[in-house]
Amino acid sequence: MDRQIQNQYAPDYVSPPGETLLETLEAIGMTQVQLAERTGKSPKTINEIVKGIAPITPETALQFERVLGVPARFWNNRERQYREFLAHHEERKRLENSVEWLEQVPLKAMFNCGWIQGFEDPVDQLREVLRFFGVASPVEWNQVWMRPQAAFRQSPAFQADPVAVAAWLRKGELEAQQLECEPFDKQCFRVALEQIRALTTRDPNEFQPEIVRLCAQAGIAVVFVPALPKTRASGATRWLTPEKAMIQLSLRHKSDDQLWFTFFHEAGHIWLHGKREAFVDVEDGDSGEKEEQANQFAADLLVPRTRWRRFVRAAHHYSKGEIQTFAAELGIAPGIVVGRLQKEEVLPHTHCNNLKHRLDWQWVDGMAVMVQQ
Repeated sequence: MDRQIQNQYAPDYVSPPGETLLETLEAIGMTQVQLAERTGKSPKTINEIVKGIAPITPETALQFERVLGVPARFWNNRERQYREFLAHHEERKRLENSVEWLEQVPLKAMFNCGWIQGFEDPVDQLREVLRFFGVASPVEWNQVWMRPQAAFRQSPAFQADPVAVAAWLRKGELEAQQLECEPFDKQCFRVALEQIRALTTRDPNEFQPEIVRLCAQAGIAVVFVPALPKTRASGATRWLTPEKAMIQLSLRHKSDDQLWFTFFHEAGHIWLHGKREAFVDVEDGDSGEKEEQANQFAADLLVPRTRWRRFVRAAHHYSKGEIQTFAAELGIAPGIVVGRLQKEEVLPHTHCNNLKHRLDWQWVDGMAVMVQQ
């Protein structure tokens, strides 16, 4: 993707409003002492304003307007601009000591995905990354994303590249915040899951917007976010507020069986587990009790347990025809059946893979859109 590196203009110097005040006094032939007398200020205060030591308060600006004939808003704006310049100058000095932190950030990948702008100046680039994460400095970034008590920190995904995982989660959070959702309704969510199950036979351009719509009605924001290199995450579940949950999907393995199982697995976390918990899931990670519970929830919702046991017991070679017939009876994509048979090691991983649909990301107008290959 062709993206342009930005140059951010920042003035090297902004004169204190006291310099303008001194020029104004000289122009009308008034001394600092006389201004002090006319405004009721002490000569020391006026001199400190001239030197940029003391600020021009809104009250002082009004007094200058009456005495000097220069509008108060002019003095207020000059003071604001000067103080902002000082704040930016001090911040820049602090951030210059933190630019090395950027070496941990997957800048190129985030830039190519359009998540951040690129800047030639390292401090400007650091500001951009901090803006993306919504934190003031790398210190706050560590406090937010690396604190041990964060539930998602326990995921094996963080063992790969914690900054990449955090960036992926943050992008999902930003997109989910933009989705309008009804307050969470557990029973409405269950109905939505049954409706979504019937979408597994559809193309991405049909099922993707429907998943988002149906889940939003139940209080869940579903977002599809491409995984950055070394993220390893296939899905994540978090609660943004007590009434709004988020399911985030990465399309990591780019096949329909993996996508659907991951979605229903994440749905299982919402259905079974607490609102204070967060999960970042990887297929090749160690499964704890709650991950196993979410796995079982997904497996049973996609294929009722009794139907699955009957099918596995009756079938021997699991031909493509048998798999397709069974999937049609259940109203689900045949790739889901293939994936489960392979997962349970009753079907070789080399068999029936052409019943799965290959999915990938396509960039359209700078946005990632899921397509079936």
